[in-house]
Amino acid sequence: MWDKFLNSITNNWQGIAWPALTLILGYFIYQLLQRYFLHKEKASNNAVLQRQITSFIFILFLVITFVLVLPIKDSMQSQIIGLIGILLSASIALSSTTFLGNLMAGIWLRSVKNFRVGDFVEIKDHFGRVSARGLLHIEIQNRERDLITLPNMFLVANPVTVMHNDGTIISIEVSLGYDVDHSIIEPILCQAALKAGLDNPYVYIESLGDFSIVYKVHGLAKEINTMLSARSRLNSCVLDALHEANVEIVSPSFMNQRQVSEQMFIPTERIRKTNSKINPEDVIFDKAEKAEKLDDHRKAHRDLLAEISKLKSAIKDESDTANKDQLTARLDKLIAREEKTHRYLKAKEQEINLEGKDK
Repeated sequence: MWDKFLNSITNNWQGIAWPALTLILGYFIYQLLQRYFLHKEKASNNAVLQRQITSFIFILFLVITFVLVLPIKDSMQSQIIGLIGILLSASIALSSTTFLGNLMAGIWLRSVKNFRVGDFVEIKDHFGRVSARGLLHIEIQNRERDLITLPNMFLVANPVTVMHNDGTIISIEVSLGYDVDHSIIEPILCQAALKAGLDNPYVYIESLGDFSIVYKVHGLAKEINTMLSARSRLNSCVLDALHEANVEIVSPSFMNQRQVSEQMFIPTERIRKTNSKINPEDVIFDKAEKAEKLDDHRKAHRDLLAEISKLKSAIKDESDTANKDQLTARLDKLIAREEKTHRYLKAKEQEINLEGKDK
């Protein structure tokens, strides 16, 4: 009887020990994974995405392993694993058009790398600067300074226009009467574009209406961060250039009816005051601007980590004591600088994430 009692305790202990050991071992491995990805976040922007995917796969593997070591019959284990498979399949099927679809779209967008934080983008009816990129969505800041969240599937389903970093073409249209020859108008518009700070200006005649000709003047704006200001400045310069050339800008119905005296509708010249106001883009796209600068700091931080890694290798290979001491002193300075930069990045990232939201 005593032997049966000992065998019963031993069997029960073994039945409890393996599941408990699996959970304990799984917990420590999970913590190691989190520490690994926490360290990797310093050198990679995709570390958060990799950590989330790896954690999900590891937890799923741990649950299946825990079921397999439970002291239950094989038929019961098969039923539980089958139930887990059914729940997983149902979750994938139900969320494939939303969560999983956005996840896959986010992975695809990151692999394509067609835009980054701070870029000007136009997606269907939405235009603005990218202020954040997440696992399932992106955030853009529009002309009204508001923040718009777009799911990644929306970006995949619609064309994404990214403004060229080296400059983009801006244009405006103006309707003028047939009484002025187009050979006179086109040089005036090109001169206005040059005065507005645009390069390589050119003019298209867009259409010939019943009462007016539609001209469209284009120019290359190299500073895309001030694109809105450049378009407004082009409008102003076109107005000034046409008025200085004694060319009226009036509607066709006004030109036909002429219900007023035969005076020229051109404002009298006045003393122009210099405009010392800040660019509207500094206010409109403030969060996107901060996010772009933070992304640049991240790149500089990754370069610093690479330099530290090379310096550590150089110290290992260095045989001369004096040179080794110099390299070690330099390494200490770089490590201190890296730690300070890392703290700064974390603080700025938290600040930017909270901007525009309830604190």
